[in-house]
Amino acid sequence: MPLLTAVHHVQITVQADQAAAARQFYLEVLGLKEISKPQALLARGGFWCELGALQIHIGLETFSVRAESKAHLAYQVDDLAAWRNHLQTQGIVIQDSIQIPGLERFECRDPFGNRMEFLQLL
Repeated sequence: MPLLTAVHHVQITVQADQAAAARQFYLEVLGLKEISKPQALLARGGFWCELGALQIHIGLETFSVRAESKAHLAYQVDDLAAWRNHLQTQGIVIQDSIQIPGLERFECRDPFGNRMEFLQLL
């Protein structure tokens, strides 16, 4: 069987009319670095970001009930308490996660309904 070698990127989506707010949240609140999209994909809208070796693509679409989905992106951080505080000051509602051995974590939704998990290895 052929082997998978890495996760190259993940894509999340936001409502098409929330593109500017999404760019502000992901670039300014989360501090992700925007990278160039290929010219051939610019007409689709959205934007791409980079975090270490992983790309995060923020696409635009129309959908109905995003907030019910368990699909999510998990961010590993060095100071979970600082991130909890930072997100709360931005109006993000934090939900404590079921704790599992070896890490501390919490969940929240971005302003567009996408589930996010923040975790710190112990």
